[in-house]
Amino acid sequence: MTPKERIQAAMNLQPVDKIPVMCQFSIGHMLQQLKVSPVYFWFDQQTFAEGLIQLRDIYDFDGILISLHGHDPNWKQGIKEITKTNEAEVVEWKNGDKTICPFNDLPYYEFKNPESPPDISAFELSQLPAKLNYIPVSQNLHFKIDEEHKFDIIHYINEKCGDKYSIHGEITSPFDYLLDFLGHQEALISLIDYPGKCKTILSHFTKLIKNLAEEMCSAGVDAIKISSPFAGAGFISPEDYSEFVLPFESEIAHAIRNKGIHVYTHTCGAINDRLELMFDAGVSGIECLDPAPIGNVEIEDAVERIGSKGFIKGNIDSVNLLLNGSEEEILSELKKRIEIGKNKKGLILSTACSIAPAVKRENILLFRKAVEKWGQKKN
Repeated sequence: MTPKERIQAAMNLQPVDKIPVMCQFSIGHMLQQLKVSPVYFWFDQQTFAEGLIQLRDIYDFDGILISLHGHDPNWKQGIKEITKTNEAEVVEWKNGDKTICPFNDLPYYEFKNPESPPDISAFELSQLPAKLNYIPVSQNLHFKIDEEHKFDIIHYINEKCGDKYSIHGEITSPFDYLLDFLGHQEALISLIDYPGKCKTILSHFTKLIKNLAEEMCSAGVDAIKISSPFAGAGFISPEDYSEFVLPFESEIAHAIRNKGIHVYTHTCGAINDRLELMFDAGVSGIECLDPAPIGNVEIEDAVERIGSKGFIKGNIDSVNLLLNGSEEEILSELKKRIEIGKNKKGLILSTACSIAPAVKRENILLFRKAVEKWGQKKN
């Protein structure tokens, strides 16, 4: 099997020749491994794309997740200057705002004149964007989507290596857009005080995200990840998940599946109380399944409960194990997941969440070593 065929078979819950491996990178880990300019890595499509391909080659993963898309080829035009400190490169924009790009972490944004979040009590639909022209990466940090170049990076990586490796795109959950639009604290309070208005906002973003996802399906991806990091038990109850997350992600998931493309949900932290609910959205699979202490998923229990509902991608602890564990401890945990995967169709061996920035390269190389030693299926 080629790596592309291997992951496709796993997502289809079909037999594979060996357990596929594909981890998600944190920006910090990528920067530390590649030693590139953090400003160029964040804004420049060529730098980002080549970095993703290079890291796949280093770790011998079976696929590539393209977590950012829609790069503006003219991104330098709004810059006043770029300066460097010991910790970061700093972009000062002509409007006075700044993007601080650390050498080992995600960028963060500083507004010269910060605006207050919208007042939901006086909210009007006209306040919402008519087009989905940004990704809400984190609070105050938007990655702008250039309308004329939305999927250039997907086409580029596909041309380079899409015939051999599984190419995954990424979209963001409507729930994340709600949190970003209102501010995290205000949004969570508004779920209680203004549930109807929250659903209006969620419905609006769902329509825009669904349109984007359907377009992405035609760009050459093998699967699409719905990034939904704030939908775990640390933020909302299963009841609120069913009301404010599930129906909206379900609409998007079904639209993607109707295009013949796989879709999986990425939710961090504690999801043991909502494993089955997540599959009720109609997704093909789920990711992270964080184990304790970061989450609360026991892989044996999860596999038994999920059964043939779909594939799972995870669940190696990137912090307590990969950052702080010994080689023997890491290999032991990898072997455990691999043995479980041999008895359950649809396991993609992966870190639970992103590879933490300071994880050593040698520890990630153990994934492939473990699969070659224990993960090959015998005919």
